[in-house]
Amino acid sequence: MMEELHDVQLTEIKPLLTGQNGRNLQDFDCQEHDVETSHGVLHVTMRGAAKGNRPTILTYHDIGLNHKSCFNSLFNYEDMQEVTQHFSVLHVDAPGQQENAPVFPTGYQYPTMDELAAMLPSVLKQLQVKSVIGIGVGAGAYVLTKLSLNEPTLVEGLVLIDVDPCAKGWMDWAASKLSGWTSNLVDMIMGHHFSTEELTENKEIIQTYRLHISQDVPLDNLAMFYNSYSSRTELQIERPIPGLNENTVNTLRCPALLVVGDTSPAVDVVVECNSRLNPTKTTLLKMADCGGLPQVVQPGKLAEAFKYFVQGMGYMPTAGMTRLVRSRTHSASSVGSSDGVRSRSTTSALPEGATTSTIPGLTADHAIEMTA
Repeated sequence: MMEELHDVQLTEIKPLLTGQNGRNLQDFDCQEHDVETSHGVLHVTMRGAAKGNRPTILTYHDIGLNHKSCFNSLFNYEDMQEVTQHFSVLHVDAPGQQENAPVFPTGYQYPTMDELAAMLPSVLKQLQVKSVIGIGVGAGAYVLTKLSLNEPTLVEGLVLIDVDPCAKGWMDWAASKLSGWTSNLVDMIMGHHFSTEELTENKEIIQTYRLHISQDVPLDNLAMFYNSYSSRTELQIERPIPGLNENTVNTLRCPALLVVGDTSPAVDVVVECNSRLNPTKTTLLKMADCGGLPQVVQPGKLAEAFKYFVQGMGYMPTAGMTRLVRSRTHSASSVGSSDGVRSRSTTSALPEGATTSTIPGLTADHAIEMTA
């Protein structure tokens, strides 16, 4: 009876882990690779081929997830299909977190967060990817931010969901160690993704992800990834002062879109991260009626925001502006550019103007509150 119930539960939750109507369009035109790096082997999935001089979309998932459970809902969404016609996509699974991953042998030393970021340049080189637009969630957002700080010429833009620039507090770390985390690991990861309110009220998605986290990745592997993220160092970034240190301060050089649900446990840390970045290149997008995993809960809103983001970088035609333009446009102008014609100077100069036109609804401090 329990096996039958488990099969029913997995059948019911399958569409949530894939996307609209249970379709998984990411399974088409994909090639999987195990890439050797100086810090170990990394499992990656490449969808499509590099298109001209355009960057590849690079994704990196959060703890407790893999690239499918983190990003399928978003990339299977209709508006995102329009975007991916113009870009190849490279999904990265953190070591040992991919589907059907083998359990690490005794004594395996899991990479630090710095080492996870350091693995990516060699992966991009081996797959002949010249530059990327990153989409990272939680731990993945931290890794991609590190990549951009270390290798700014590789990263043309970043979408950072639930990014936390701070080191984990010592008391939090000690508490997780003392509690014996293998017994409470799933609960701690659920608390990382979802607010207390969501955990009690949003039963369908909570059941879906609790089952996935507890059953689909070996818990020993998951504990190692969790430990690596919990031991992260603080991101050394600070907001530049105009006319004083724009060229010397340690900060992101590329356009960045910070995304968080308005009831997410990560709201405060995302706002903190926004306060440390260049306001002329950074947009904070706070989604109403959304908490954890906005790419899963509100894939339509995020897909459209991402479309405006890449259009603001000059990579997609501005045709096809839909829901947000009709409801939230504050400017009649729009940024137009042909798909392939673009330069680095455009990347640096465009975001300030683009944020008020290609991502409608911005206030003066470049924050969006999406309610429609």
